[in-house]
Amino acid sequence: MPRSLKSIALVVSLGTLISKLGGMARQLVIAWAFGVGAAYDAYSYAYVIPGFLLVLLGGINGPFHSAVVSVLSKREKAEKAEIISSLNIFIGLLLLIITILILTNANLIIHLLGPGLNKDTHALAAKQLKLMAPIALFSGLIGLGFGALSATNEFWIPSISPIISSLTLILGIGIFWMKHSHNINSQDLNFNAGMLLALATLIGAILQWIIQIPVLINKRLIKLNFKFNYNNKGVQQVLKILFPATLSSGMLQINVCTDLFFASNIIGAAAGLSYASLLIQAPLGLISNALLVPLLPTFAKLTKEEDRKRLISRIHQGLILSTTSMIAIGTLFITLSLPIVKLIFQRGAFDQDAVGLVSSLLIAYGVGMPAYLCRDLLVRVFYAMDDGKTPFDLSLIGIGLNFIFDWMLVGGPTPWGAQIPFNLGAPGLVLATSAVNFFTCGALLYKLNRKLGGIPFYSWYLDGLKILFAGFICGSTSWILSNLITWPSQNFGLLLQVLISSSISIIFFGLTSSYLGIKEVNNLFLILTKKITPR
Repeated sequence: MPRSLKSIALVVSLGTLISKLGGMARQLVIAWAFGVGAAYDAYSYAYVIPGFLLVLLGGINGPFHSAVVSVLSKREKAEKAEIISSLNIFIGLLLLIITILILTNANLIIHLLGPGLNKDTHALAAKQLKLMAPIALFSGLIGLGFGALSATNEFWIPSISPIISSLTLILGIGIFWMKHSHNINSQDLNFNAGMLLALATLIGAILQWIIQIPVLINKRLIKLNFKFNYNNKGVQQVLKILFPATLSSGMLQINVCTDLFFASNIIGAAAGLSYASLLIQAPLGLISNALLVPLLPTFAKLTKEEDRKRLISRIHQGLILSTTSMIAIGTLFITLSLPIVKLIFQRGAFDQDAVGLVSSLLIAYGVGMPAYLCRDLLVRVFYAMDDGKTPFDLSLIGIGLNFIFDWMLVGGPTPWGAQIPFNLGAPGLVLATSAVNFFTCGALLYKLNRKLGGIPFYSWYLDGLKILFAGFICGSTSWILSNLITWPSQNFGLLLQVLISSSISIIFFGLTSSYLGIKEVNNLFLILTKKITPR
């Protein structure tokens, strides 16, 4: 019997929340132990490629997950195991080659990502990358398995999986700290500490793959067949979506590589980007998974001509809910960036300079949150319609634009000096990515309008303006409460400042949205109470 959006969203939300809390705990431990020092700065560069593959290919809502769900949702149960078996063989061999390439070219990769790194940091990052290279192989297997599980209404394991990596890393740092607590940040231990981070990350990825195997066996989705059946139409459909979708969905991760290229000449920028990104990814990932995971199979089942109006309605619902949640959260990150960063990170090696850097980055990330989630939703609509080419083409354009915007917003560096009279530093790199995401959203909507034969843009535009106004009220309220009230000192005062300011602001946001008559906001509880079973 089909599961309702309510039950799916609750399962995914709970699993994702637990995983995000684990990720936050992991980052707190790293911040406390290493701050923005050499060990974590090197790891930030070494983890770019493995992290790109683990999040992009192995993550829930990644292209492997999305492509498999889009195809398997339309297939009979008996055919699913054969499709997954063939994909595991083909993708496994391809990613094994990529693993070998990473191992043999680690120094070159680090040089390309961080040309401005000093000799010691470069050497450490290269060794970390070599150790984490097998993550490339496991990431694809994880993503294929998660897609197969989601296509059979098994959402708990994919949602909870990331906490395995977080717990492994926390345990590794804990053991290291117990042995070297007196001088964990000394120069002599930077190398060992950095290698420990890499080893724990690799072990965590392997464990993520292992925990899905018993469930796949129970669902009869593992077939001991070492033959790659390319003639299977399901395999062909997945591959048709998969490769362009990988680049399309990974635009943000590819742009991270570009950002790090320019950040290598800014001291501590790479580590700062990692900390700020984590704060953004926590609510973004939670809402994204709760919203997109249930909607993806729905989109896939509404692609017939007779279901066109229902599909447009679902897209509109998803866009409004995405925009509403991201504008509300984004305005809070913008107005409460300093107390949030102080409350979460300021302890141990994480000093006042680090607080200033990360809080400025958090503001920049908050500006772009709505565009990122809306872009993610629109891309999955194209996947559901078996169109991976359109997001792919726009992603190529976006990558080029991101490089240009990065270069411009950090002063236009050249061998002959800066060519632009202003330099926004590390926040400029984040704003560049946000600008690209806004451009991509507009282009995807234009293409979707042509593909669907017309979208009611005017009503969508009005709803967007209403949500922006509600966001302005929310942001103004939080800024006034945060800055005009004298809060108690220390962490307790910061906690009160963040909780009270954000809570009252969100209430004002909800009241304003309701007063302005945003239908999807007023009817939000329908998603939680009404079972929706697309035909």
